[in-house]
Amino acid sequence: MNARTRVALVCVLNLGLVGVSVAGQLSARVTGDEILLRVEPVDPIDPFRGAYVDLSYAGISARTTKETGDAYVALARRGDAWEATSVSAEPPAEGPFLKCHDDGWRLTCGIESFFVPQDRARELEDDLGGGDAVAVVKVDSRGNAALVSIQTH
Repeated sequence: MNARTRVALVCVLNLGLVGVSVAGQLSARVTGDEILLRVEPVDPIDPFRGAYVDLSYAGISARTTKETGDAYVALARRGDAWEATSVSAEPPAEGPFLKCHDDGWRLTCGIESFFVPQDRARELEDDLGGGDAVAVVKVDSRGNAALVSIQTH
């Protein structure tokens, strides 16, 4: 195998790895249904990651199955937004749900951070502080979720 073939093979493998790493988010953005989840800010600035708003979702972050691995958060509509109703190690038989990772003390669903320009982070945190904000999230049939935007009233 010559050097060009090796370089081409490494490039193709790297592209494949990138594709696998973003497949869930991409699937949610392309095929997912849009839902609203109530949200609160946690932390606006991280010196290593830049300006973003770290988000906490009502009833999701604090729940856990007490085991590590995949966890599934069942959702039910409450007014104009959706809320977590239960967490289990198996996906629910019906209704929308989020596929999350349970590390034994907190669930992460891939929708916890919303990146914004540096000058907008504090402003967005102040807007979210009123407690009347929702995250627009796209969720596909396998529970993959992608954070699209945040709406404040």
